[in-house]
Amino acid sequence: MSDTAEHTIIMDEMGIRRALTRIAHEILEKNKGVENCTLIGIRTRGIYLAKRVAERILDIEGVPIPVGEIDITSYRDDRVKVRSVENAQEGGKLQIQDRKIILFDDVLFTGRTVRAAMDALIDLGRPQMIQLAVLVDRGHRELPIRPDYVGKNVPTSKSESIEVMLTEKDEKDEVIIRWLRGKQE
Repeated sequence: MSDTAEHTIIMDEMGIRRALTRIAHEILEKNKGVENCTLIGIRTRGIYLAKRVAERILDIEGVPIPVGEIDITSYRDDRVKVRSVENAQEGGKLQIQDRKIILFDDVLFTGRTVRAAMDALIDLGRPQMIQLAVLVDRGHRELPIRPDYVGKNVPTSKSESIEVMLTEKDEKDEVIIRWLRGKQE
C-alpha cells in the first residue's frame, strides 16, 4: 500500500522575482526608505530571501541595507531548549537595538517559527519594531501573527504542504503545493 504525493507549481522563477521586487517596493514605501532598517532572514531560506530583497533595494534606492541571519532552532517550542544568544546569531553580533527589523521567512503557516524568531531577536536587544515578510502565506495560524509583506497568499488544507526551493540551496527557484492523493495498493 502506498500514498502518492501530487504537486503543482504555484510560483516559478519569474513569479518569485516579481514577488520579491514588490516586497522591496512595499518595504521602501512603508518605511519611507530604509534608514534604520535591518533585514533578518530566518535560517535557512529566509536569509536568501532577505539578501535578494536587499539587492533589489540597492538597485532601486542605491542604498545598501544591513542583512543578518538568525537560527531559531533553540527557540522552537517543539524542541528541547538550549537557549544561547550566541547560537542564534550568524556572522557576528546582529545590531537590532532601536532598529526597524524586517524578518524574512519562506512560508508562514502556524506562526510558531515567527514567534521563535521574535523571541530570539528580543534576546539580542530591543528593536524599534519588527515587521514580517514572507514569500508564501498559507493560513492556518495557531498564534496571532500576521505578515506585513506577502509574496503570495495560498489558501491550503492541512493535508497540503508548501515547498519553497531557492537556487542558493536547491539549484532552482520554485514554489510547489503538495498534497496526498488516495491510497494505492
